[in-house]
Amino acid sequence: MLASQRALFDIPRDVCYLNAASYSPLPLRTLEAGRAAVGRKGRPWTVSASFPGEQHERARLAAARLINADPADVALIPAVSYGVATAAKGMTIERGARVIVLEDDHSSPVLEWQARADAQGFSVETVRSPDDGDWTAAVLAAIERTDAPPVALASISSVHWSDGGSIDLEKVGASLRKQGAKFLVDATQSAGVLALDVKRLDPDFVIFPTYKWLIGPYGRAFLYVAKRHQNGIPLEQTSGGRRNVRAENKVYFIDLDYVGDARRFDMGERDHFISLEMAAIGIEMMVEWGADAVADRLRMLTDRIAEGLRSNGIAVPQSGTRAPHILSLQFGEGAPAGLFEGLAADGVYVASRLGRMRISPHVYNDEEDADRFVAALTRRLRT
Repeated sequence: MLASQRALFDIPRDVCYLNAASYSPLPLRTLEAGRAAVGRKGRPWTVSASFPGEQHERARLAAARLINADPADVALIPAVSYGVATAAKGMTIERGARVIVLEDDHSSPVLEWQARADAQGFSVETVRSPDDGDWTAAVLAAIERTDAPPVALASISSVHWSDGGSIDLEKVGASLRKQGAKFLVDATQSAGVLALDVKRLDPDFVIFPTYKWLIGPYGRAFLYVAKRHQNGIPLEQTSGGRRNVRAENKVYFIDLDYVGDARRFDMGERDHFISLEMAAIGIEMMVEWGADAVADRLRMLTDRIAEGLRSNGIAVPQSGTRAPHILSLQFGEGAPAGLFEGLAADGVYVASRLGRMRISPHVYNDEEDADRFVAALTRRLRT
């Protein structure tokens, strides 16, 4: 099993940080790269003309390796919402059709379709949170309804951000293909932890940021675009998205045709000398460890926490429907007042999400962290 990687991070022993699903710490290597990059921006005359392009392609390649994609199918973007807006701009949703989203899913894969529905004449169907926690079955039932308008698109997260429910993307993708529908995956809470092979899954779009599970900076994200959608109009009009608009040329606007792959969808001002390299380092580390090894380690930690809580009479979700790296606890009457603040005072950090307590360890956590959390929560609940 993959060992704890705590030594690669600046995490004091008295800190029990179990909140990767909100923000992850940065590895020491990434912190050093960021400091060096700030210095580079302070002395821009030291930056070679080839450096920006090298950074673009390093980050693009790292993101592509993470999901088994061709680098030419990956665009550099700032956020998941940007990626969803890009997909929506190039996609036609037929009037009278349905777009499927999840109840209380994160805003990014939902709001774009709600904003467009009335004007474009389609409906947004929300799959309700299943009582048994089986999001996959609930999504499949919605897709396969015979008493409803045709499905045009499912725009859903691969792991529900608040309850940790996992969705079988292969089953959902197969069901959507039978309906002739498109599939947009917000992989924010799974990229790097749960294996995702776009060549096997064949989604239309996959989007993920780096600041959570990919142990990277805020403001960097990636958009996978299936080749069948790469003739669309980008969200922004940039010189980098055109075949030959270059400041080095004697004539600036030479060839205004778009480049022929997903690079046309790259964001403007993509020359992030500081954060782009930081993003690449985090993804490269995750790729080196491998999603299966990371998932096994985090499953061990969440299982250990779940077992410790059960022995203290606390109800926890069944492992069959939850992701291996997120454990969410539901309190019948809501979490006791001051619980999260009390845990933080004990040096234990978790998140409050939609009435639940969300626990999300990463590779820097170890068994001591798991046991410390169980003890701290049990003590707080009793007092």
